[in-house]
Amino acid sequence: MYQHKVLEAICKDEDLLLRDMVRDFVNDQIMPVRQQIDGDEDHVIVRQILQGLANLGFTKAIFPEKYGGSDMHSAVTLGLPLEEIARGDSGIAVALACCLWPFMPAIWAKNEAVLDYFGPIFCGDELKIGCFNMTEPGGSSGGGGCDIENPGMQGRRISTRAVLDGDQWVLNGQKIWATNSGIADAYLMVCTTDPGLGDDGIALIYVPGDAEGLSFGKFEKKAGMAADRNTTTYLEDVRVPKGFRLAGPGEDARYFHANLTIGRLASAAMSVGNAQGAFESVLDFTGGRAVGKVAKPIRDHSICAGMLADMAIGIETARMAYLSGAYRFDHPQEYGAIHSPEQLSMASIAKVYAADVAVMVTNRAMELMGSYGYVRDCDVEKYWRDCKIIQLWEGGAQLGRFDVCRAYYDLPL
Repeated sequence: MYQHKVLEAICKDEDLLLRDMVRDFVNDQIMPVRQQIDGDEDHVIVRQILQGLANLGFTKAIFPEKYGGSDMHSAVTLGLPLEEIARGDSGIAVALACCLWPFMPAIWAKNEAVLDYFGPIFCGDELKIGCFNMTEPGGSSGGGGCDIENPGMQGRRISTRAVLDGDQWVLNGQKIWATNSGIADAYLMVCTTDPGLGDDGIALIYVPGDAEGLSFGKFEKKAGMAADRNTTTYLEDVRVPKGFRLAGPGEDARYFHANLTIGRLASAAMSVGNAQGAFESVLDFTGGRAVGKVAKPIRDHSICAGMLADMAIGIETARMAYLSGAYRFDHPQEYGAIHSPEQLSMASIAKVYAADVAVMVTNRAMELMGSYGYVRDCDVEKYWRDCKIIQLWEGGAQLGRFDVCRAYYDLPL
């Protein structure tokens, strides 16, 4: 539908083949059961779908070939499948993305201790799940996501502490809202060795899912994104090897910022997939329902055609925004280091815009479908419920706008 020359210029042939393979998987494995996912409290359906994606190689895709992975690090290559999966269910898309997200920094930093331990585990045949823990409960001593994920704060509001004791790190603190928390086999914790050190105090430390001292609260009940499991994570004297810290003072902060950047690009891709799914649903609905004095299809009425046009404009431009940002991320020699304010700005433009588009598209789709758009038997209300949280995560829409500005001028905190 949207395979045009611009897309082909940005993407390699293998990227488009991968996208088409995932589209077939979504149509065959997700679309027939997507209405059952919200009631899948034990995540039986979700795990079956994730296992199917693991069988296709996605949960091990970014690991080096020596562990059985595919060395798939391109933001463009990874963005296209996430868009397609989100067209089926964006909760499944983020659950899959967060299996990969924690290990991107280890690959960039070439941390062999982490990769040697987790690589064989995640590159096996059985589904393994990852989790990247950033956000903490707010309050006088702790910062919410918008503080921890704000580069300008330099980690000063991180409360989860990491103390080196001989050849082990000892972790204490709480994390909230992380995707796959409570069910993951590996966690990447954003910690601080000393909040007064700023970026030099930021420590990214890997924790196995069965580590002693790691415990969890109840799963959150949300409006949507049922496939995305969230719970409070408690760390009480959790001990891990010294080598499970990512890279060291200063370096951990830079890789943290890079991970925020690629996370925003992935969020934009998922927003576009969500909007695309809603658009396809409403296009079909408005083509098959006749209204008005002359009883012509809804989409043939000029006011409705204008609404559909605005939706299509938003989707196509949002897609180009995230692919442009992903292309920049894949070419740091031309566009700046992956942790630079310029890269974060471009990714934030894509994320803020695409998330706004998804909210607009799902709202307009419901208006065009009337009461049918609001019922569970139709697809649109699920897209509507699922897409809003993308606008809110990774620090929220307004922090995203601050990060856009930081590439253009020195914006105070």
